[in-house]
Amino acid sequence: MHQWYLSYDGKQEGPLDEEAAIARARAHPQGHCWRAGFAEWIPIASCAELGGEPTPAGTRPPPMSQTQRADVIDYRLYGEDMQFVEVELDPGESAIAEAGALMYKDAAVGMETIFGDGTRGGGGGFLDKLVGAGKRVITGESLFTTVFTHGGQGKARVAFAAPYPGTIVPLSLSNFGGRVICQKDSFLCAARGVSIGIHFQRKVLTALFGGEGFIMQKLEGDGLVFVHAGGTVVERELRAGERLDVDTGCVVAYTDGVDMDIRRVGGVKSMFFGGEGLFLATLTGPGKVWLQSLPFSRLASRMFMAAPQAGGQRQGEGSVLGSLGDLLGGDRGF
Repeated sequence: MHQWYLSYDGKQEGPLDEEAAIARARAHPQGHCWRAGFAEWIPIASCAELGGEPTPAGTRPPPMSQTQRADVIDYRLYGEDMQFVEVELDPGESAIAEAGALMYKDAAVGMETIFGDGTRGGGGGFLDKLVGAGKRVITGESLFTTVFTHGGQGKARVAFAAPYPGTIVPLSLSNFGGRVICQKDSFLCAARGVSIGIHFQRKVLTALFGGEGFIMQKLEGDGLVFVHAGGTVVERELRAGERLDVDTGCVVAYTDGVDMDIRRVGGVKSMFFGGEGLFLATLTGPGKVWLQSLPFSRLASRMFMAAPQAGGQRQGEGSVLGSLGDLLGGDRGF
């Protein structure tokens, strides 16, 4: 039984069980729906599972055409807060992943560590591969990429786990003009054929204070890619000229038509005492943006401040032994 999410005018509802989702969809079929296993949000009216009429594209990636370079893979997401994605491969199909992301794989799936991003055809000669590997290092990824290829018969599966609590977001690049810009080190895995490149912030102030730095990741191709973000992820569709002000650390990704800039938070009082920093990121449409509720930097900062080695203190324990109890219990190191 799937858990469903519905969206109406940018407002998300869910999770809903299948019975509740069908009832809601029949009463209001003008929105969009999503569940684990869908590559993107789709119109409710075209979702057969909720009583709509299926479109030719259905709920699966479009069939490979003569111009399509990336492998077509199936997948399933597991978990809520600590997610992992299981990719299903047909014979000869491959998935690429960040080094260290593997959770498990079937015996029929072979793995090979290579330079670069695993682009079909090997990316040219050694120099081209070295340049591709260098791009990955600049964007915060490992020097190497691991390619997982199904060399047997029938179906085989390989799973990749998220590195910290959050959400895995599946993106079919063919639905976004073949390119998505995302934060550094957010790439988790993808179908073989997806290119991982560099996107430079052209505006100096945006690069310095936008929360993402001068360099972001550029994911290009026509295949399925999975990015990971902290906390809960929300997707917003921006109309042409529509602007969204966002905390600088909460931007996960945006499509090629979105313009990212910065603006001051407000007056002097807000800048120094508002707790939001000096600047907000501004995202101006048209296009889609993905936002995260808990940037890893924020989580790491709170953990560091709470660590005894950094001067943090445990609160709410109520133990009469205090720090002596921590020492006896092994909770405080030297």
